[in-house]
Amino acid sequence: MATLHHSPFCPHSRFIRLVLSEMGMEPALVEERVWDRREAFLLINPAGTTPVLVEETGLAVPGAGIIAEYLDETRGLGLSGRRLLPEATADRVEVRRLLDWFLVKFDAEVTGYLVTEKISKRFMTSANGGGPPDMHAIRAARTNVRYHMKYIGYLMSRRKWIAGDHLTYADLAAAAHLSCVDYLGDVPWDEDETARDWYARLKSRPSFRTLLADRVPGMAPADHYADLDF
Repeated sequence: MATLHHSPFCPHSRFIRLVLSEMGMEPALVEERVWDRREAFLLINPAGTTPVLVEETGLAVPGAGIIAEYLDETRGLGLSGRRLLPEATADRVEVRRLLDWFLVKFDAEVTGYLVTEKISKRFMTSANGGGPPDMHAIRAARTNVRYHMKYIGYLMSRRKWIAGDHLTYADLAAAAHLSCVDYLGDVPWDEDETARDWYARLKSRPSFRTLLADRVPGMAPADHYADLDF
């Protein structure tokens, strides 16, 4: 059995949890508080970031994008029509482009601010950067998420899924990030019905069940968070 070192509200970890579930894999989960910089974890991934997938052989695969590529290389062909990275070159480029959009751009402009300020700082010591949330960062993220939602709506008005006709890594990455923001009640779902309908389809998939069961101690989710019909 593989082991996934993760943080429940790290959007990159959530993305890989969705990917593994869609692939029919059930890894052992090890929760990491990355700000603690646990020595045993740093030996696996000196960067100290999640997620990290460790195979039974001991091979450690760090980082969401690297794990996604690794899983496609090692398991993708066996998934047949359910492969999450398409076979056609142009389609693969589009999935990778959108994967970068959400894992890098969306994270830098939205999720990174909100998860750090509203969740992580609650559990960090002052020496590690804990303390009251930076409201300027939160307001920036709330502004930024609006144009990302418009872009998702634009894509979904022209496609069955974000990157094309089939579910791919792009959908799972986008949904993983939005799930964190949605827990906090900061997604303006009423501003784009197309984006909302796409997310509802994803939220209804079996792979999403464990994510929707996650809770931040002392912080309840938005009322609609686990409601499959919003």
